[in-house]
Amino acid sequence: MKIKTRSKPLPLRKLDVITPRLSPHFPRLPEMKEDAKKQGRGYSGETKVDYHLEILASRYTLLDDVYLHNNGKNFQVDSLIAANHAIFIVEAKNYMGTIIFDSILKQLTRNDGKIESGFEYPITQAKNQKFHLQNWLLKHQLAHIPIYYFIAIADPSTIIKVDGNREEISKVVAHASRIPGMIIEKDQELAQAGNAKLHDYRIGKIILRECGVYDMNIMEQYGLTCRNLLPGVFCPGCGKRGMKRIHGGWICPKCRHKSHHAHIKEIHDYLLLYGSITNTECMWLLRLTSRSTATRILQKSGLLYLNGRKCWIKRT
Repeated sequence: MKIKTRSKPLPLRKLDVITPRLSPHFPRLPEMKEDAKKQGRGYSGETKVDYHLEILASRYTLLDDVYLHNNGKNFQVDSLIAANHAIFIVEAKNYMGTIIFDSILKQLTRNDGKIESGFEYPITQAKNQKFHLQNWLLKHQLAHIPIYYFIAIADPSTIIKVDGNREEISKVVAHASRIPGMIIEKDQELAQAGNAKLHDYRIGKIILRECGVYDMNIMEQYGLTCRNLLPGVFCPGCGKRGMKRIHGGWICPKCRHKSHHAHIKEIHDYLLLYGSITNTECMWLLRLTSRSTATRILQKSGLLYLNGRKCWIKRT
């Protein structure tokens, strides 16, 4: 069964929140948009791979987006399958066009029809993940569990080529639709070799208990301060920032769309970035002139008030 499902990465969610609130003249905005595009493409590829791995949930224990800490370092696994006789790591890659695995130079190149680009060698990435996971299992008295890895190419139209040892690459690299069958075949091979049967669900739960969430300080990463962000409520109808407060709701001066709850997303987006919000910050964010209106809105937003800090946070 699947015991951990994938959600949109926090850094990507934060970029989605911040970029619309920046001036088009902010120097690092193009870089931020490009980073969001790359992260979005990666996330899309992971979800495509998830679709194919779901078939394994009836016989094995699946965890998406495993983020663990060991010996002062963090490491991340796109998908982890605790099977009957081994743990399988699946690294998802979402490349368009033609990709070439160079097994001699240990590099990956991609040609999308316009330019040729180089990328970190996915097999080296997977080997490093395996090494970190082995150390983590050792620390948790699970060193007896064998680990194998596969590279799943998310898009079925991607052409995979090999420069070097085709057989070596073909054992671990395939389009996502083939990966479940390769995992089952390897697990059955281990069973026939006499490997001990694992308590896959128990192993999965041990890993799940230790899982964290990858995050980063987006404001610090791109040299942002609150002063760089533009306030205002975005219209759910036309997307323009700057809805006006009317009795019991909001109205867009551009398209005249009305909403009673347009402010909710803005407040939760702010909490995503900062973790808490004060009455004063709420007034600035929603462009309110009345402190009592800000207080009333926050009181009705399902948040928890911390009297000692004079701020509001999400309820856990």
